[in-house]
Amino acid sequence: MQGPGTMTREKVYIYGKHALTEAIETVPHIIQKVFLAPGALPPQITARLKELNINVGPLSGQAGVAKDANHQGVIGVIDTSKLVISFEDFLKKVEVTPHTALVLMDELQDPHNVGAIIRSAAGFGISGILMPERNQVQVTGAVVKTSAGMAFRVPIVSIGNVNNAVRALKEKGFWIYGLAMKGATNLHDEKFNAPAVFVVGNEGEGIHQKTLEHCDVKLKIPMHARTESLNAAVSTAVVLYEWSRQHPQALS
Repeated sequence: MQGPGTMTREKVYIYGKHALTEAIETVPHIIQKVFLAPGALPPQITARLKELNINVGPLSGQAGVAKDANHQGVIGVIDTSKLVISFEDFLKKVEVTPHTALVLMDELQDPHNVGAIIRSAAGFGISGILMPERNQVQVTGAVVKTSAGMAFRVPIVSIGNVNNAVRALKEKGFWIYGLAMKGATNLHDEKFNAPAVFVVGNEGEGIHQKTLEHCDVKLKIPMHARTESLNAAVSTAVVLYEWSRQHPQALS
């Protein structure tokens, strides 16, 4: 299974009926094989697997699956190389308007944070998730499960050097926002009237200093003095909600 590090293509498992159904409906081409317990899926889903010519095998004795995985008798093997989009291809296709926003992850290490951020991005109308190839959790079974299958619905974009990607996005007209605990701009004071990129920093270190220097605005979330900070996923959800409130078109 993939974890922090490079974009090496290894077996990635998705667990449960919901995750598999999302994959079948949105990105069936990434499914390599499905392992099922007897009666785990309704007949219409098993029929759809047959239509798609996806190999199905028995669940018992499947090696490599996490022992604590809550799989509900359903495990899929996916090819993430067919899910992730290159940065160059994404830049050619993305629509750049004042109602466009992206999330750029700066070396996040917790798959549950990554999955939760993807889920929030889908819910608030974000057009893409940018993820570094190195020192960053990639799309794993835990990420897919935490995202509630939304990892299949929001474009996942592979980037090399974060700072190079930020510079390229600036050239396309994006305004770069760094989510920073000690940022100079309160979230509720910002008017998001340009294409936006929200940079989310590492859970322990935050945004790298060089990347922070490239940000046009350092955003902070006003909070009660008794609380020092929110975690990466919660902070991102709060910021994306405020952006979407100002851009209801993104929710349609």
